[in-house]
Amino acid sequence: MLLMSNASIRLLFVAQALYWSCSMIGVTLTGLVGLQLSPLNGLATLPLALLVLGNLLAVQPLSLFMQRHGRRAGLRLGASGGVLGGLLCAVGVGCGDFLTFCLGALPIGAYQASAMYYRFAALEAVDERYKGRATACVVGGGVCAALFAPSLALWAKNALPLPFVGAYLAIAVLAGLAVLLLRHLREGAAPRPSSGGWRTLGGLLKRAPIRAAVATTAVGHGLMILVMNATPLAMHGCGLSLEISANVMRWHMLGMFLPAFVAGPLVDRLGSRRTALLGGAILLASAAIALSGVGAGHFLISSFLLGLGWNLMLVAGTTLLGSGHGSEERGHAQGLMELGNGTVAACASFASGALISGYGWSAVNLAIPPLILLAWILLLPARRRVTEAAP
Repeated sequence: MLLMSNASIRLLFVAQALYWSCSMIGVTLTGLVGLQLSPLNGLATLPLALLVLGNLLAVQPLSLFMQRHGRRAGLRLGASGGVLGGLLCAVGVGCGDFLTFCLGALPIGAYQASAMYYRFAALEAVDERYKGRATACVVGGGVCAALFAPSLALWAKNALPLPFVGAYLAIAVLAGLAVLLLRHLREGAAPRPSSGGWRTLGGLLKRAPIRAAVATTAVGHGLMILVMNATPLAMHGCGLSLEISANVMRWHMLGMFLPAFVAGPLVDRLGSRRTALLGGAILLASAAIALSGVGAGHFLISSFLLGLGWNLMLVAGTTLLGSGHGSEERGHAQGLMELGNGTVAACASFASGALISGYGWSAVNLAIPPLILLAWILLLPARRRVTEAAP
């Protein structure tokens, strides 16, 4: 908790809590709203998929913008997207217009893209020996969201005469608070960006640590999105209530963020690679439990483990990335990681609705093992590279 004496870490912790509160409200309710408004059941998760698409479109421009203009300006710009998106979604729900509701998801995706850079801002606020802990500490801000956001979602759902409108207005308000809060973020000196554009990205991908880091976070994030988006629909299909679904989402979020306070020291002591391998094993355990039954307990435990595995892979991959690039390549490298995360998450979001409606809950979880195996394979060259560099 020594890191919490750092003003930047405290501010980013709160900003993370605000973002994930918005995300939790959206994940709990958006699939159900989509099911009500969409013309086809298979399109129920389209708004969630468009949210991830908005993330994908914004992530690289935001990275380069922050490289040139600083973290504060870029993070506030992203949070403003959350305000706009929340308002558009509220209008879409109020008017029963599926198109407007879907359009509102795009700027919320830009907010998501900016929030993913909070952990990189944390890396720049501490000494080298505390980078793993700083990343985990900021990611751990989601614990507050896990404790309060599910109850907020249930309350906001019926806060206004038209159901669900209040929930999306709550997203706009929380994002607005983030815009105000980020005014006070201390701005460090940004390194001069490297030139080369796509050639720079290609050169980064030739490095084993960069490939392993990008694969680790992309696989972990993509699988989390795939399963998390499908979970409320699967529970609805099994006849479980919205209250039970919200409780499962609470435990999923606790799994995502509570272990962050352990993941940081784990990375600093055991290394990024071993922590990533452990995260992958936990995701496999999540799939095994989900495949073993469809009771409330199965959903709760598998969702908790899903969040835990995501946390370890995200923290490990983020820390590993920093070992593979120079300060002048920061914008390109971080943008590359988030571009990978966004691409895989977009594919997972679009696949989620099709899998759950066409093939069922089991098909969603059977996608986990082959992707974990791919991430593990890419981690092996990174280990050899580190071993060769040691002498």
